[in-house]
Amino acid sequence: MKTAVEWLEEMFNNSEISNGSMLFKQAKEMEKNDTDNKVIHFAEWLTKKHTSTLITLYEHFEEEYYNQTFKSE
Repeated sequence: MKTAVEWLEEMFNNSEISNGSMLFKQAKEMEKNDTDNKVIHFAEWLTKKHTSTLITLYEHFEEEYYNQTFKSE
C-alpha cells in the first residue's frame, strides 16, 4: 500500500514536471516525522492515562523476569 506521498511521487514521475525529487525527499521526511511524533504523543498519553497499570506491570516484570534472571546469580 502506498502512502499519499508515494502516490504523488509516482504521478509526478509520470508527468513532465522537473526537480520534483527534492520535493519528494522533503515530503517523505515530513511524513516520517509526523509518524514519529504520533508515536511519541501516544506514549505520553498512555503514560498519563495508565500510570497505575504501568507501575503494576513494572513490578510484575521486576518479580518475574529481572529477579529470576539477575538475582539468582
